[in-house]
Amino acid sequence: MANNAWYTFYELHESKIRESIVIAVAKVLSCKNKIRGYKKYKCSNDLCDNIKIVPHTCKSKLCSSCGKKATAIWIAKQNNILPNTEWQHITFTMPSELWDLFWLNRDLLNQITKLAADCIMTLASKLDVVPAIFTALHTFGRDLKRNVHVHLSTTRIGLHTNLKRTKKLFFKQHSLMKMWKHRVIKLFKSCNIILPYSLASQFNNAYTFNDLLNSLYHKNWMVFCQKASSNHYANVNYLGRYIKRPPIADSKLKHYDGNNVIFKYLDHKTNTYLESSFSVFDFIARLIQHIPDVNFRMIRYYGVLANRVRSKLLPILYRFLGQTEKCQLILPSYSSLLISNFKRNPMVCSICNNHMIHVLTIYKNTSSHILLGHHNLAVNTFH
Repeated sequence: MANNAWYTFYELHESKIRESIVIAVAKVLSCKNKIRGYKKYKCSNDLCDNIKIVPHTCKSKLCSSCGKKATAIWIAKQNNILPNTEWQHITFTMPSELWDLFWLNRDLLNQITKLAADCIMTLASKLDVVPAIFTALHTFGRDLKRNVHVHLSTTRIGLHTNLKRTKKLFFKQHSLMKMWKHRVIKLFKSCNIILPYSLASQFNNAYTFNDLLNSLYHKNWMVFCQKASSNHYANVNYLGRYIKRPPIADSKLKHYDGNNVIFKYLDHKTNTYLESSFSVFDFIARLIQHIPDVNFRMIRYYGVLANRVRSKLLPILYRFLGQTEKCQLILPSYSSLLISNFKRNPMVCSICNNHMIHVLTIYKNTSSHILLGHHNLAVNTFH
């Protein structure tokens, strides 16, 4: 980044930056750099001396390039596994007063999607059925501000607990809203919450954190139930754009002069594109706060799709739907993505149009070594 902006920011705020952020940034800085190693290809035509060097990628969640491939792979896997039946996409939001609490109480992020899924599972259990559910946690709005909410997709049928039939499901928005806010408020009341100063300074003996929670409970919370769709493809494609990529796409970045960043985003209220301008340090702070901890699962599965019962229940549900079990999936590669998106085959020689063949793989610095050389990498002196 121009003017070594990232490392200057890092030195100013090192004590406040989570290790997972440094790991993600170091990976991105090394992406498609020969310091990670590379693959060597040569033209299959002995009369052509064309050689291509392809550096290894970083596979970081902060990398837009790697995120595109990860997204394509996730979408392909879901389309191969999820039952072909009616699905409904539901978004669970919460009042803005609660958003900042998750940054000081990060363990709550591990629990919040389960609360959304439990609303669906509770309603389904009254009919003695189990639906298929997957969730995606978002911590950001399109303008990169904090906005913790859960995207949930569920089948509109459930597998009966006797495993001998299925039953239709219908979800009422108002009922889900009451269940959701009850569970979230109960979670905050049951935990020893660390409060940010901006919030803690508002409380005294006459007005406590519990009083705030009680007042929020009496408000309407937005739980948005989209119209049911005949299959899961639209939901999978929508969520795939966000869960495996950085919080902001490269295409939304309009200008960066080394001091300020301008990006555009779609405002849901007006359905128009707006622009935001931040100093490069403010932009970095907004962006990196949404990097998840190492091994944190942004996507989770419940009901028929839960890992502990999936192998047993999913084939039964397939059978009721008249759906055959899926065959082994061929996952998208960088070559196939380049062909589909840019009509360019990287395995074709650019000189004579013959096939390129792999002749050598070099493995250089590991991710841990790259992390140790974070400073040199950030100022472009890593060797």
